[in-house]
Amino acid sequence: MEPMKIAVLGAGNIAIQPNGVLPNLHHIPDKAVVTAVADPVEEKAKDAAAKFGIPKAFTSLDDMLDYGDFDAVVNLTPIPVHGETSLKILKAGKHLTTEKPVAVTIDEADALAEAADAQGLTVVCAPPNMLYPTRREARRILAANTIGQVAFVRHRSSGPGPAAGAWPSDPSWFYQKGSGPMFDIGVYSMHEVLGILNRPAKRVFGFFGITEATRTVPSGPVAGLTFPVTANDNNLVLLDFGDSLFCVIDGTYNVWAAKSPRMEIFGREGVLNMWRNLNETEGQQLELYRVDHEHGTRGWFDVDIRDLTFAQQHVNNLKRALIVEHLVDVVRGTRPNELTLDIARHGLEIMLAAEEASTTGQAVELTTTFTPAEFDKTVRDGALIHG
Repeated sequence: MEPMKIAVLGAGNIAIQPNGVLPNLHHIPDKAVVTAVADPVEEKAKDAAAKFGIPKAFTSLDDMLDYGDFDAVVNLTPIPVHGETSLKILKAGKHLTTEKPVAVTIDEADALAEAADAQGLTVVCAPPNMLYPTRREARRILAANTIGQVAFVRHRSSGPGPAAGAWPSDPSWFYQKGSGPMFDIGVYSMHEVLGILNRPAKRVFGFFGITEATRTVPSGPVAGLTFPVTANDNNLVLLDFGDSLFCVIDGTYNVWAAKSPRMEIFGREGVLNMWRNLNETEGQQLELYRVDHEHGTRGWFDVDIRDLTFAQQHVNNLKRALIVEHLVDVVRGTRPNELTLDIARHGLEIMLAAEEASTTGQAVELTTTFTPAEFDKTVRDGALIHG
């Protein structure tokens, strides 16, 4: 089978950095080949084309779509323009994989869904976390009722923010309305919670605010740059999944370090901890606390996931190119889409509604949903990573 022809929109960090899309597609030459790249900065587009052997470079999406010698587009544009650029791509009849979040309004996400359905196109939405072996194993553990009925979940996605260190370019746009830490990093927590619990939320409340009116970059190429902050940068989301299952997610640019697990899931018969942000199989990853009433024992132990190492190595090799492989596999029909537009739209509605609730003081009932993933809860499915 010939590899799918791919175009890349955006030649910034996510496209070209060592863990980005373009440097890692060489691991799947039988699945994807890049035929075009576009970036409004001509030098960036041409440099990416030269470095990665891409035949065509453009300075606009419209020109690249007019060229059209590709089946799908990888949308790596900045957050505020995801919706409008993705809609153009779908209306041009191209499959799509897009960076997170899928859009910045529900109307934009709805328009993408309508366009994709109208033309029978596949949409794969970052983040790819639910393709990681550890996340899939955490989902299986819960589905197998290992810790009993889940009562509540805590998930941390916060960090110090791009302006806290030596960011390679001007980071100020991350702190403006239409961006912010919920769209930037909170979305990772959102997708992991929805994916691991494998169910949509029913209502949401939130606490959102700005900690400092301005921020100053301390080091790096734009050291000393001071800019205003207009996006809420200190945010907590409270979720109600029904059946007395609750969750709290933080998405802030105010956390330098933490010693607690990334995710804690508290059940009636135990606890599941997921420790690391980086997805690895070495070191402490998944940790269980089990209560055995029959034998009167209880305690902590690490979940042995060494059998997932081979699948994890594949993830490590592909890095951000993993979502491209997933798109190809879904289009070819070799695996179901687990990074669907419906999940991304539900996560987007949660983030938007939480911010609304923080203003009104009233919880918001959610209107979007998604179909939970189907899988065999008795079998570890890390091998499915390979498509």
